[in-house]
Amino acid sequence: MRRLALVLALPLLAAPAMAQRDDPLAGRVAGAAQQCLSLSRVRGPDIVDARTIVYRQNGRRLWVTHPVDDCPSLRPGFSTLIVDVASGDQLCRNDRFRVLSPNSIIPGPFCRFGVFTPYDRPARR
Repeated sequence: MRRLALVLALPLLAAPAMAQRDDPLAGRVAGAAQQCLSLSRVRGPDIVDARTIVYRQNGRRLWVTHPVDDCPSLRPGFSTLIVDVASGDQLCRNDRFRVLSPNSIIPGPFCRFGVFTPYDRPARR
């Protein structure tokens, strides 16, 4: 029984270290927020949590946006964004998107992107 308790406790002890490693913004510095983001220069989106969406520009820069209001079906690992791009190659603040949950054919309500903040890794010395 004691061995089982230890086995169950190990993941709890490792959770803080794993959370830090899984944080895409760890060690990065925020820059000035932008109203728009060029879609041809980024990959993504990656849904980090119910309030954070990340686009990856390259190994050094991430772009982070938060929905303007609550977006109830936004969940990491379990949803897909359907973006309603009205600005050509640009994704801009207040552009709309919907979330498609697994095993669903009907997307959720419209949500809107907030500003896009760049997060850069500091240059190595």
